[in-house]
Amino acid sequence: MPSLRVCAISYLNTVPLMWNFDHGCRAAELRRQFEVDYTVPSNCAQMFAEGSADIGIIPTAAYATIPGLRILPDVAIASKHAVRSILLISAKPINEIRSVALDKSSRTSAALLKVLFRIQDRDVAYFPEDPYLDIMLAKHDAALLIGDPALQVDPARYQVWDLGQQWRSLTGKPFLFAFWAARESAASEEELAQAAEAFRDSRDEGLQHVHEIARDWHVKLSLPEETLSRYLTHNIHYVLDSENLAGMQLFFRLAASYGILPAAPELRVVPELETRNSAQ
Repeated sequence: MPSLRVCAISYLNTVPLMWNFDHGCRAAELRRQFEVDYTVPSNCAQMFAEGSADIGIIPTAAYATIPGLRILPDVAIASKHAVRSILLISAKPINEIRSVALDKSSRTSAALLKVLFRIQDRDVAYFPEDPYLDIMLAKHDAALLIGDPALQVDPARYQVWDLGQQWRSLTGKPFLFAFWAARESAASEEELAQAAEAFRDSRDEGLQHVHEIARDWHVKLSLPEETLSRYLTHNIHYVLDSENLAGMQLFFRLAASYGILPAAPELRVVPELETRNSAQ
C-alpha cells in the first residue's frame, strides 16, 4: 500500500504525539509508512477538505464540516481545566469587548470563543487576522491567540482569559481541541487500526520525554523549561477518554444551536486492534 499522507501540527503541544516519527529507532520505518506534513490546524483541516491528507490531527470543528471522517481511538489534545495556549487577550475588561481579532491558525478556538460569548449573551464582532498581537490589538478590542504565540504572551501586560478554563467554568466539561482522524476511503479498517496503534505508541513514548522536549523548546519559545514541562503534563491532556468526548459532543450541540457550526455527524471511532482481534 502507498504511504499514507499525514497532516500534523507544528506546535509544541503536538511534539509528544510525533515523537516516534522524529526520534528513535522506529523513525525511519514510520517515515516509510507515513508521509508527514507539518502545518497549522486550519491548514490541516483544509488539506482534508481538499483530499490532500489521509490522516491528520484535525481541529475538532473540522469534524462537523468535512464528511467521511473516522476518529482514531485513544489519542487527543484536550484540556481538563486551563489550557494556557488558547487565550483571549485584551487591555479592556471582558464586558467592554465589542470586536475580536481571531487568529487565522485555528477554526475550533474561534468557534469555541463564539460559543462562550453566546452562552453569556454577548454580541461581539469577529475579524480573522494573522497572529501578531500588537497589530491585532491596534485594530480591535481583543485578540484570540492559539498555540505557541499564546504561550509567549506576558499575562501581566494584559487582561487574559483562558478558553479552556472558561469552558470548564461555564459547562463543567473538559474541552477537546484536536484528535487524530482519517478519511474513510484512505485505507481499510485493519490498516486504520494499525495506524491508530502507531500514533498511540508514539504518544506514549513522547510523554516519557517531556523534559527533553521542554529543554529543546525553551530556546525556541524563550520560556523556562519548567513552564513548558508543566504545560505538557498539566495543561494538555493527551487521551481521548469518555469525559473529553462528552465535552466535544456538548460543544457540537451548542455550536450548532447557535448557528456557529453545522450539526456534527455521529462520532465514528475506529475499533482498536485488540477489540478487532477479540471479535474475530
